[in-house]
Parts: sequence; structure tokens; C-alpha cells
Amino acid sequence: MSMDLSYLNIKEYKNVYKNLPPAKLVELAIKRGEGCLSNKGALIINTGKYTGRSPKDRFIVNQDSIKDKINWGSVNLSIEEKIFDRMYDKVLNYLKGKDIFVFDGFVGALKEYTLPIRVICEKACEALFANQLFRRPTVEDLQSFIPGFNVIAVPDFKSQGKADGLNSEAFILINFDKKIILIGGTQYLGEIKKSLFSVMNFLLPERGVLPMHCSANIGKDGKTSLFFGLSGTGKTTLSADSERKLIGDDEHGWCDKGVFNFEGGCYAKTIRLDKEKEHEIYNAIRFGTVLENVVTDEYGVPDYNDGRYTENTRGAYPIDYIDNIEKSGVGGNPETIIFLTADAFGVMPPISKLSKEAAMYHFMSGYTSKVSGTERGIVDPEATFSSCFGEPFMLMNPAVYAKLLGEKIDKHNTEVYLVNTGWLSGGYGKGDRINLPYTRAMIREALNGKFKNIEFVEHPIFKVMMPKECPGVPKEMLDPKNTWTDKEAYDAAAKKLAKKFNENFKKFGSVSENIVKAGPEIRRFTCI
Repeated sequence: MSMDLSYLNIKEYKNVYKNLPPAKLVELAIKRGEGCLSNKGALIINTGKYTGRSPKDRFIVNQDSIKDKINWGSVNLSIEEKIFDRMYDKVLNYLKGKDIFVFDGFVGALKEYTLPIRVICEKACEALFANQLFRRPTVEDLQSFIPGFNVIAVPDFKSQGKADGLNSEAFILINFDKKIILIGGTQYLGEIKKSLFSVMNFLLPERGVLPMHCSANIGKDGKTSLFFGLSGTGKTTLSADSERKLIGDDEHGWCDKGVFNFEGGCYAKTIRLDKEKEHEIYNAIRFGTVLENVVTDEYGVPDYNDGRYTENTRGAYPIDYIDNIEKSGVGGNPETIIFLTADAFGVMPPISKLSKEAAMYHFMSGYTSKVSGTERGIVDPEATFSSCFGEPFMLMNPAVYAKLLGEKIDKHNTEVYLVNTGWLSGGYGKGDRINLPYTRAMIREALNGKFKNIEFVEHPIFKVMMPKECPGVPKEMLDPKNTWTDKEAYDAAAKKLAKKFNENFKKFGSVSENIVKAGPEIRRFTCI
């Protein structure tokens, strides 16, 4: 197929394969030695050295058009235009005489806010990934297609690191003026997905749209709900509900018309995938799915418990591989938002209601905790904060996104709840993790609006509002202090975590006093 890529100065390539169907891409991937098939027909690839994102290798070209809008720092690294241009020339030279795969499609289910994208790559498996993860075009779309952003991915081309003005052989370079993302040195497919979503997260606030790293579903009553949460909080598990249709599991925008999915697929973790507990993901892994770094036996049967290559094993498949979905990718303005945290310190309430200001505070904080263990025993839990529950992908100051959130909560009278899926009774290593059926019961009551007639009481340290009762949940556990035998130890642990919240929030600088006051407060007397 001939294709004019001269606007990108891509010339002298061997063959170009544009928008091939999945079956043909799988065929070519196998033929080219990029992977093999599982027993159910999924394409299995190994990404080599890079099995996850490489955050220290992602740079944004510092240009006058954006330099005052980017939240520069350790997350959003700056690079000069001349370095980008030099790497671009090297990549163009590398592509000469090579086969090229092209996917033309879209990011964003709502037409008004759709970004047309072109993914140009050297591997068939990358084109398959793009086809399954992004929104696929119609024949009519392709006839008049003009890309709004271009991705050029060359995983087998490695930079010279410091000699090229970069940090390593891998690089992800975003150029807003030229509308190009350059990816090299890494085959981890998530770099393609996340770089484009980072672009969306920058462009949409300019149009009054809140971009969100969250899942979304819609009930039989037509009511839309959002679920925010970092890894390990249960976001995927809790948003998957047989009684509710899945709008999307990872990236969404919220405009005046409602919520819309960025994606056309899912990129699910598969480590320790359970056929019974996560049957929808399990059943979605079939022909057309791309499996990353999953171990199989000689017959191609995956061993999802084997993390020898990485704990970040992944499956990429189109969303219509899941039965209970909202095919349009669009929902109404959310009536309920759930913030998920896995508090390992055992001090956060199992569920609490947030005011608008508290919602903005906890959104900017993005708290959860990590627990780690070795063969020698349990290590103390670690508090983790990721602004907007997706800091690596939010290019602007978190206050920009929080302001949009507050405006939309006000406008649509949205209720926000903070749900702890972590521990009680002394915390990790001492107490028990909150039972999943209890968490589901609390979320169900929140989504059904049943807490509107329940009395709440303020937590004396975290200042969130705790319900006094919830059907299907033991009354005494709704106040986490009740689950601790040593009440003084609870106060000490709660104050310790509150201090971490306050210390983390200092990095935001000048923030509305009302938002700051909605956060934890270490008071002299904390008796309940």
C-alpha cells in the first residue's frame, strides 16, 4: 500500500501496512518472529528489558506555547527542541528501507472532543495493540482522515543516552507544536497508550473538560458512577459489576454532556488473574488479544501466577470482548464518585462522605499505601501520594484539575465518597483487610443514594464524614477506632498518617484555604 507520510518527512520505507485487520496483524507478527500464540489464540510477546513505563525517560519539549502551562519537575521533564530534532532525524534515518505499520484512529468517544491519532510503528504487534486499545475508525472516517497527533514508535532503535541529551537508551519525547510523540528503545506497549492520554490530559482542560484516570460504569437506572484509585486499591474489581455496564476502565473525560471513554479497549493487569473472580478479563484473553510478558507452558497455556519476567504482566483487548459494556463509550454526568484507597495503617474509615472541598483535597492528594514483604518478613507500610490518582499522566498543575472537579461537583450535585479497601484493627500485619463483600455493600448503598437519609459524624482527625450505619456492614467497623483494642495506639497512628497528608500537600503551594482546611487536622484532643 502506498501512503504519503512526507508531512512527517518519512520516506524511502520498504512497505507500509495501514489499518490491517487484527487477524492479518497477528499473522504478520508470528511470521516476523515478534511473538507466539497462546492456547486460546492470544498473541504473546516479550518486551525484553522494559516491562513497564520508564518515567525518567519521558520528556516534554519546552516550547513557548506550553512552557507556562506544564507542571515542570521530576514527573514532567523538560527537553530542548534541538535534542528532539536530532533524535527525530536519527529515527527517520533508522526507518529507511523498513516495513512500517500504521494505525489511524481516535482517542475519545464523544465526537466534539475526539483526537484523531496516527500510530506509526515498526512492529505488527504494536499496530495490533493500537487497533485494540484506541477507538477504531469506520471506512468513511479513513476517507477524510487528518491526524491531530502522531506517534512514531521504534522499540529496536536505542539512543546513546547522555550523548544524545537523554537519560538512557529509551526515550518518550512529546512535541506539542509539531504534534509528534517519539518513542524508542522500549517495547513496553503502555508507553504508546499513556503518552497519548497525557496529551489528552493537557489539551482537554483548555476546553473546560476534566480528564480523569478512572473507571466508569452506568447502572440500569441510567446513573453514571466514577471510580478513582491507584494500583492495589481494587478499582478494576469494584467497578466491574454484573448489574452495571462498563463505560471504560482507565481514562475518561467529563464535559457538560457527561462522561466519555478515551479508549476502545482495555489494558488489564494479568498477574495472578483468577478465572472465577475476574472472569470477564479471563474470558477476554483470546484471539486478537495481546499478552505482554506472560509465561506459558509448551502448549501455550498461560501461567498467570508466574511473574518471572515482571509483576506487570498485561493483556490488551478491545472493550467489546467484555459482555456487559456501554458500547457508545458515553455516560451521563456522574451522580456518584468513589475515591478508593488501600490504607495499610488501619486508620481511615471504610467509607466516608466528602464535601466538595474535601473531594478536591483528596483528589489532589491521591493517597493510598504500599505494603511490601520479603522472605524475611513484613516491612512497614509506606504512604503513597499520586496527584489526581494519576500524577505521571497529568501534565498541568493538579490545582487545575481539582478546580474543574469542584466546578463539576457543584454544577451536577455529585456525591463523593472515600472508600478504604485496606486494613482495620491495627493495620497491615496486625489487623485484617476489610472484607470485599462489606466494601461492595457500602459502595452499593452509595451508588443507590441510600446514604442520603443516614446520619453522619465527622472523624476528629481526617474530618471526613462517617455514616453511623450501613445495611450489610457491622455498625462498629464504620468508625475505624472501634476496631482497635488500643485506642491510644489508634490516635497515634491516625496522627502519623495525617501528618504525612499535610506534609505532602505543602508541595502544592498556594491553594485555597477552604481546600487546605478540608484536609486532616491534628487536634489536641482526639477522643471519639
